[in-house]
This record gives sequence, C-alpha cells and structure tokens, in this order.
Amino acid sequence: MDKKECDEFIVTPWEVSGDINYEKLGKEFGVKPMPENLPKVFNENILFRRKIIFAHRDFPVILDAVKEKKKFAMMTGLMPSGKFHLGHMLLTQQMIFYQNLGAKLYVTVADLEAYATRGKSLEELKKIAIEQYLVNYIALGLKPKNLDFYFQSERSNISKKSNAYYSLASKLSRYATFNEFKAVYGEITPGKMSSSLLQAADMLHPQLKEFEGKAIPTIVPVGIDQDPHLRLARDLSQRFKDQKFLQLSSTYHLFFPSLKGNGKMSSSDETSYIAMTDSEKEVETKIKRYAFSGGQNTLEEHRKHGGNPDKDVSFQYLKFFFESDDAKLKKIHEDYKSGKMLTSELKEILIEKINTFLKEHQKKKKLAEKQVGKFLK
Repeated sequence: MDKKECDEFIVTPWEVSGDINYEKLGKEFGVKPMPENLPKVFNENILFRRKIIFAHRDFPVILDAVKEKKKFAMMTGLMPSGKFHLGHMLLTQQMIFYQNLGAKLYVTVADLEAYATRGKSLEELKKIAIEQYLVNYIALGLKPKNLDFYFQSERSNISKKSNAYYSLASKLSRYATFNEFKAVYGEITPGKMSSSLLQAADMLHPQLKEFEGKAIPTIVPVGIDQDPHLRLARDLSQRFKDQKFLQLSSTYHLFFPSLKGNGKMSSSDETSYIAMTDSEKEVETKIKRYAFSGGQNTLEEHRKHGGNPDKDVSFQYLKFFFESDDAKLKKIHEDYKSGKMLTSELKEILIEKINTFLKEHQKKKKLAEKQVGKFLK
C-alpha cells in the first residue's frame, strides 16, 4: 500500500493521524513547494497567501493559463459520507476561487465508490450529496455558470458524453498494472480497482472532445493524502494511446485539523468537527470541551512560558478561515505565544467568529435550497 508512515504520523488515502511533517511528506511524495511570488489574485486569497496550499505538481501550467486568459478546467469530487462540516469548506473555497477566475468546474459525486464502501443505497447517497454538499456549496458562493455537477452513477443525459466517460474508464484499464494497484491500495478488491479507474476518468474526461473538445489545462486540488490517486491518473494519462492528454496539474493543502488535534476531521465522529448546522450552543460546547489546546497545564506556567499557537486548534481555525486580517492574526499569535493571551480567551474569539459566520451561512443555506434545480442538469 502507498503509505507514508513513521513514529509521529500516518498518511494514507484512508487514514490520517498524528503530528504530520508536511515538509517530509512532500519530499517523500515528490511534490514541489508552491512557487514564490504568485500573481496578485492568488496572494489575495488566504489559502495561498498563508501557504495552506503548500505544494503542487505542474501548477505553472495553470498560472500561465490564468495570465494568458486561456481556457482551463478544475476537477474535484465529493464523497457523500455524512454531514457537511468546516473541513469541507477548505476545498469549497478553492472551487469558488477557480470558478471566479473563469475555470470550468467539473464536480463529481463519487456515489459509485460510496456505494461499494459505505453500505448505503444510491438513492440515499444522492440525497446526502444534494442536501448536505450541493446546498452548502451554493450557500458558500458556487454558481451554476461554468459548472458540471454530476454523479458517477449517471454521468449525463446526453448519450455521447456519458458513453465517452464510461468508455474512458474502461480503456484506462489497458494501461494499468496489478503492481500499481497493489502499491496504491494494498489489499486489492474489485471495488477499489474500478473506483480508481473511474477516478482517473473523472480527472481526465474534461479533455475529451465530447466535453471541452481539446486537451486543456486541468487543476485538481486535493489533500496530500489523495496524491496516490493523482499519481496513478497522471501515469495512466501519459500511456494512453487513443488521445494525447495534457498532464494533470494538482495542488495540495494542509489538513483542516480535527477539533481534537489529531489528524483531520472525520464525518464519523461528531465531536471532531463543527457542522454547518450546529447551533451557537453546540459550537460553544464543542470548542470549549474538545478543541485541542496549545496552552500550558496551569495558568502560572502559561503566563511564564506561553502557549504554542501552531499546535492550538483554535488558532489554526482562525488561520485557515476566521481571521482574514494578517496583522490581527499575527497579534493573536504573539499574545498567545508570550502567555499574554490565555487558551480560554483564544477560544472565546473563535466561538464568536464561528457563530457569526454560521448565523449568516444558515440564512444563505435556506435560500440555496430553492436554487438546487439550476445546478442539476
């Protein structure tokens, strides 16, 4: 299995835990640090400016497309596994960012993969995808223009498009080897093999003549744990004989941490995340009770030695989403590190900001529910 594991952390496509060393992980996977001196439009985005998006493969291709105002695509997917939470917002913000830059978005619901692994019917999975994911995407700012939102189980009502998509997934199997599947998945099952080929088709099919009509630059933003899937798709695309694919580009973002500070949020553990439907009281309780602290054990020790904002979950949430002002974030960092600010004070700042955000988001979500039909074609 393609698994990066040491005493401190574990990162695989199915498990993320421990204190992750991103620099070490990036070198092991062979990804490159994000380019310095990004264009202004990227540096205005918190995720790029604060290096939350920290590594890439072939990202300059996308930078050139943006600079030259050339057509490009962004491809991503969702696993309809449960409640939509703050961790999902990390990718959603990138979707909206690229859409606003003019990219054509391809967003797949991996319902076939979920059907094989999650024990739910396709009808249940479709309901989750729409009510939990699509509605929140819309509330966060996703637009129907330049968007292709689809389900793996029913790619398109247009037969030529649907046939081309499923045919590509089947044809890619000719260029895959058993050893590659074993390297990525360890224990190989028919479900994992078919899912990986369908994922590769998801990433590559925008370049088919039935879709964008030519080999256009395509960016796939993911967490570093999903890089094995990218590597497989990239390798298969370069062996494919029926068509010349432009190599996929990808970016890698830090994991939005679990409230408990160990790995990323898990949809199966409600105490590890803040859901978009959480009430003010639920947010307050979760942050106060579960948010991992970078502070010292006693007030005296904290005032003397200070806290560690880089380990503190409340500070990390401010850094990722909830404090857009770099100067204010720096002041919080310094005050907490010096011991001037207590963990309880830091948590109160976060609680107020999350509840302010969720109050507005929940209003937008009600409006978004009425717009779903525009996004389903």
